[in-house]
Amino acid sequence: MNSIKQMENGDFPLPSREQNYLLGAMPVDVMARLAPHLELVTLPLGLSLYESGDKFKHVLFPTDSIVSLIYVMANGDSAELAVIGNDGILGVPLLLGGNSAPHRAVVQSAGNAYRLPGHLLKEEFDRSSDFRQSLLCYTQSLMTLMAQTSACNRHHSVDQRLCRWLLLSLDRTPSNVLTVTQELIANMLGVRREGVSLAAAKLQRLGAIEYQRGRLIIQDRAKLELLSCECYDVVKEECVRLLQD
Repeated sequence: MNSIKQMENGDFPLPSREQNYLLGAMPVDVMARLAPHLELVTLPLGLSLYESGDKFKHVLFPTDSIVSLIYVMANGDSAELAVIGNDGILGVPLLLGGNSAPHRAVVQSAGNAYRLPGHLLKEEFDRSSDFRQSLLCYTQSLMTLMAQTSACNRHHSVDQRLCRWLLLSLDRTPSNVLTVTQELIANMLGVRREGVSLAAAKLQRLGAIEYQRGRLIIQDRAKLELLSCECYDVVKEECVRLLQD
């Protein structure tokens, strides 16, 4: 079974901490205290980082990986609530007083992240007002993304939702290449794999994407933005506003 792997010194190039927005914006004194405890790890595609009800021991700051937060129904059906990449942190419930996960977290695009013991994050959250403000703004942007994703899943077509999902993922990784399978995308969107295959085939014919053996390359972002629903713009504008305040 795949699991989180600690990166070795011989693994190059090593992602810098600044690739993650929150780490890059971290106050100097906070970084000085946390830097010795930040561990660079590799997150393989499809890995379940935690399930609903699991206790938090660590938080993760993705650099070039993307993690999906997923709600799973009693019958096994699932749908994505939000995506977390180099814009933020996996482990927000810790900041809100919770010690357990309310949903599943799955790696939707393989890559790397910095791992930090959860109790150290909580200590700095209480100690530094600047760091606390940054984390709270990110938390609000994540709540906005969750709310808009729920509305999108209810009211928009598979084609529109796929474009929105691709754009959100593209915004959260430094590359235009996503390491992801159609089956995983279907689970994220809460639709049948055949629906994703048809939507992806349309986008490929239009020259917006190229998909080969688990590698999805964004070829024309402008076309994705044109074909997406309004949900992408709503989320992007609010996230930019919050994270720049």
